[in-house]
Order: sequence, then structure tokens, then C-alpha cells
Amino acid sequence: MSWMKEKGSGILLCLVIAFIASFLGNMFPIIGGAVFGIVIGIIINNTLGKPQNTAGGVSFASKKILQWAIVVLGAGLSLKQVWKTGLDSLSVMIFTLAAAFLSAYILGKVMKVDRNIRNLIGVGTAICGGSAIAAISPIIEADEMEIAYSISTIFLFNIIAVLIFPPIGHILGFSDKAFGLWAGTAINDTSSVVAAGYAFSNAAGAYATIVKLTRTTMIIPISIIFTIIMAMKKRRQATKEEGSVNYSLKKIFPWFILWFLIASLLNTMGLFSVDVVQILNKLAKFMIVMALSAVGLSADFKKMMKTGVRPIFLGFFVWFIVAVVSIGILYATGQI
Repeated sequence: MSWMKEKGSGILLCLVIAFIASFLGNMFPIIGGAVFGIVIGIIINNTLGKPQNTAGGVSFASKKILQWAIVVLGAGLSLKQVWKTGLDSLSVMIFTLAAAFLSAYILGKVMKVDRNIRNLIGVGTAICGGSAIAAISPIIEADEMEIAYSISTIFLFNIIAVLIFPPIGHILGFSDKAFGLWAGTAINDTSSVVAAGYAFSNAAGAYATIVKLTRTTMIIPISIIFTIIMAMKKRRQATKEEGSVNYSLKKIFPWFILWFLIASLLNTMGLFSVDVVQILNKLAKFMIVMALSAVGLSADFKKMMKTGVRPIFLGFFVWFIVAVVSIGILYATGQI
């Protein structure tokens, strides 16, 4: 009862915003519910201000519900399908992932973008936009402002990609499979991949969706890599401050990623029917909208503005590099 008293009002507020954001997202799928959730949350927090008694529930939604959403997302993945598509798209995926992380790291340092923001933009561009940012943010201890800014940046280039990728694909003479592979590896958010793919052709849309789901599984190894990096960083800090190492990997290991993998395995084993998988996919998307609404309710717009436009330019450069590298690998491997 005390838990509900402390967190209930905040969770309810996020739930209401999520319903509104999801409704708007269905009306305007090119934008999506997650972006509407963040924007509505930011507007409320920076104009009226969220009620004081909602702080605990909002914090809970922005962290725990975000992690649970990733687990439920895993239940919609079939590892058999991922394996088959992964073999076809492996070369493109490896090079685009490397391009995203290297360009985010190098250009981010040159442009003096904060470490957490450049990591979130890198992982959001490399893997799957908001879902990847949601998975990595608790591991690197990113705050709400950093999450909101990164997702907003990723969203901007999703919109541009949906508008310009299909005509570029036709101009370059891409086949349905080639365009599906390009869209699936170079556009960030799943809804944007689907929109761009089906704008090109039905066959391209179907293939792009499968490639994108395959790319989503990269959340697992990337999360583990970030966990190890953070553990090493914490270990160095502990040694420096106390003269001894008392920090373990177990403390910061993202256990929700393990549950994500288990959920995927259960689906692969056929324990979930097609109808159940569809319901779980919708639930995961709604939970992400709810969690990102909480992120918006915690984001300080003034702090975001102080960060300046450098993260947006970084997002553009990383996105552009990934798109070009993806095309280059398609040509090099004779898939166009």
C-alpha cells in the first residue's frame, strides 16, 4: 500500500500521457508514440510542472518500466528468423555498426559532445533508435535530459530517412531486397524502417522489417560490452578513491538483457502463438511510450538548450556515414 501511495500517482500520470501519445502515434506513424510521449512530458514538466507527489512514480516508470519493455520486446523476436536473415545481412550489419560507433566516438570527441550523449546517439543510430537508447541508458547511468536529447536527435533523422530513402533507392536502381537491406541497416527506428520499406515496395518493406528485427538483437552484445566498460571504469574509480577494488561486474550487469534473451528463446521454441506475439509487441511499444513519457516529465528543457546544437550535428554526421557505408557494402558485395 505504501509503495502505491509513493509511486501510484506518478505511474498513473505516465499511463495517461502514454495513452494520448499512442493515439497520436497511430494517427501520425511517421512520428510515433514514443516521440509524442517525450514531447508531451517535456511540455508539462517545463510549463505547468509535474505534481510533487508524482516524482517517485515518474522515476520508477523512466527506469524500471523501460527495462521491462525491453524484456517484452524480446518475446517478439524469433532467433531462427534472425539467424537466417543475419547470415544474409551480416557483412552490411558489421560495417554499419562499426561505422556508427567509431564516427560517434571520434566526431563526438572532436565536437566536444558529452560522453553519454555521444554513446546514446551512437547506439541509437547503430541498432534501433529509442529501444537501444532505452537499453543502454541505465547501464551508462545516463540522466533524463541526455536520454530525451538523444532520442529527439535520432527521431529527426528518422523522419528525413523515411522521406528521402525511397526516391534515392529508385534513382540508384535498388532491387527490393537491396533496398530492404539498406533501410533495415541504415534507418534507426523500427516504425521508420517499415514506413520507408513499404514506401519503396511491399517486398522491400517485408524484408526491411526482418533485417531490422535482426539488428535489434545487437542490443545483447552491445549492452554486455558497455557493461564491461562501465565495470572497468568503476573499478578504476574504486581503486583510486579507496586504494582497493570493491566493485563487481554483478552490481551493474543489465539483467533485463538476459531476460530479453530468455523471452526471445521462448518465442523461438514456439511457446508463444502468433496472436500472443502480436499482443506482446504492442505491449512492449506501449511500455516504451509510457517510460519515455516519464523521461520527458523528468527532462529540464533549459538544460537541454544549454547542451546546444552539437549533438544534432553529431547525429546527422553519424546517420549520414552509416547510410553511405551501407550502400558501399551493398555494392562491394554485389547485392545491388
